[in-house]
Parts: sequence; structure tokens; C-alpha cells
Amino acid sequence: MIAAIRIRGISGVSRDKQLTFNLLRMFNKNYCVVVKNTKNYIGMLDKLKDYIAWGEINEETFLLLIKERGRLAGNKQVTQEYLKEKNINLESFAKEIFNDKKSLKDIPGLKQFFRLKPPLNGFERGGIKKPYSLGGALGYRKDKINDLIRRMI
Repeated sequence: MIAAIRIRGISGVSRDKQLTFNLLRMFNKNYCVVVKNTKNYIGMLDKLKDYIAWGEINEETFLLLIKERGRLAGNKQVTQEYLKEKNINLESFAKEIFNDKKSLKDIPGLKQFFRLKPPLNGFERGGIKKPYSLGGALGYRKDKINDLIRRMI
């Protein structure tokens, strides 16, 4: 699974890139989406590499993301009571998602994106205009995306 976080805003974004943001449900800054690791999604993320940070997410970070920042319709938080009512065990559900047996749509009412806070201690020293390989915050960052997500929760 791949997590992508929108780092930069809408200023100066071309129409085709804005359409790609809408397809990925990344409407505003600090929105995070979790998608499958397929060729189509990789192409979309590579197209937006100057505006987002993305990488492989692990199960622990994914569970933390759903527990802390998962929202239902009406901006209600996902609670254990709600999950028990729908007969969903979150730990086993996360394993099934990572094994491609289920998706986030299988939790009824769950929004398909996560709104995050700005990261604690800010972004990397290079800022939000440089790629991660040059010390910035943008682009592909392998499994280091987990550290960024934990700072933004």
C-alpha cells in the first residue's frame, strides 16, 4: 500500500494536475490518501511529484491513521463502538487490506481521505519546494513516509 500526502496548495497547478488531485481525493493541503501499489496509481503519483510526498506505508502507521484521523460522514470520529456495531475488527481488517482482500470502502461511511495536521517541527530543512532526494519534502520517500505521517497525526 502507498500513502500520499499533499504538501503544496492550489496556486499554479495546471488543470490536468488538478484533475488528478481530484481523482485521488486530495482536495487540500495536508490531505492523505492510501492507495494500492498498482501501475496506474504510481503514474498518477509520479505526475504530481512536485506537489506531494509519497511512499510505502506499514500496518502500524495505517492502524494509527484510521484510529486517530479516520472520519465518518458528519466529521464523526471512527470509534470502537462504531466498528463493533458493524462487526469489524480493525487489526484483522488492516491485514486484509494489505493482502488485497478488502479496501477502505468496506467500512461503511468512512471517508476515503485523512485530514492531517502540519508536521511537528516542520518539514525537512529544504522546505516544500525541493525533492526529498535533495533535502526537501516532495516526491518519493520510500518507507520514510511513515515518520512524516506519525508527525502529522
